[in-house]
Amino acid sequence: MEQHSPDRVVGTLEHLYRHWEEKQKTANRAERLSAAPSHFAIALSREVGTPGTAVAHEVGARLGWPVYDYQLLERIAKDLSVHTRLLESVDERRVSWLKEAFEGFLSVPGVSATAYFHRLVKTVLALGSHGECIIVGRGSPFILPAETTLRARLVAPEEDRIQALCSRQACSHEDGKRQLEALERQRKYFVQNHFLKDPADPRHHDLVLNSSRFGIEGCAELIIAALSIARTRPKGDTKIVA
Repeated sequence: MEQHSPDRVVGTLEHLYRHWEEKQKTANRAERLSAAPSHFAIALSREVGTPGTAVAHEVGARLGWPVYDYQLLERIAKDLSVHTRLLESVDERRVSWLKEAFEGFLSVPGVSATAYFHRLVKTVLALGSHGECIIVGRGSPFILPAETTLRARLVAPEEDRIQALCSRQACSHEDGKRQLEALERQRKYFVQNHFLKDPADPRHHDLVLNSSRFGIEGCAELIIAALSIARTRPKGDTKIVA
């Protein structure tokens, strides 16, 4: 799995602070908007062993959007000063939407009530309220509103995913298979325990891509194409034709 050094994480967060603050200044100069966020975000989930972070950064580079992978989300959610700074960067016109979305999400029966999970949910919602960002993992497809989020998921054959793990970890095929199974159990437990959802259910996603077939650049192109369609599709236009 892709790792970040502490220095790189801190440097990335400093860059994101400037991004949040600049977006807030721009929003304050703009005309008054409705309470709901008007910009789209991308929530990317992935099977273990698929290049989720690489695809996210490819999409981010093409769109000029920041990427929040699971390590950055963990850091923001756990570090109270970082978390507070993020919330302060949310435009005041969107605070009521953020509060309503947060309270509505946590009112769902069975949703976790731990302090860390509360902070994580509020972190993802705050990032989503900014829009124009890519959030990798941590249940983001189940937290952000479907109306303003493209929810994409990467899958791949098990053998390809084992090989990818073995390549990154320099381990045997047997060890890679054990790691993959253990990590998949952890991710599935996290989503099922906190969101009461099956992360593998395609009905929870707008786009499911085989990363082995399309590759990093191909997946990025398809995600951007789907985003373009989603942004122009009228809200509430969900009719299904038999």
